[in-house]
Amino acid sequence: MAAGRKKKPVFRPRGNKPKRPPAPGEEQPIMRVKLPRQGELLGVVTGIMGGGRMLVICEDGKERMGRIPGKLKRRIWVREGDAVTIRPWEIEGDKKGDVIWRYHPNERKWLRDKGYLKVG
Repeated sequence: MAAGRKKKPVFRPRGNKPKRPPAPGEEQPIMRVKLPRQGELLGVVTGIMGGGRMLVICEDGKERMGRIPGKLKRRIWVREGDAVTIRPWEIEGDKKGDVIWRYHPNERKWLRDKGYLKVG
């Protein structure tokens, strides 16, 4: 720094402290679970194919190739064993579909306990 120049103060916003993630044994509380609407199915991811595609076994017993739409690609991180909502395509609907939603582990447990999720 040049002599005689003051250092600019750094702006640090106060408040809005990031929440800590729950401890490994601690579960998150369930607020609301998004249920599938008309034309949507629940499923479990069985394999990752890459390129935003995955194999999903749906509640109707069919295995579909799920694709994450472009607007959700950076928001959704799906792993093998995750519960998802899938919307079958109009063409080749029994083989392919779009992944609409991914459920957290506590939401998946709730779906299983209430009888919504029967696969996986």
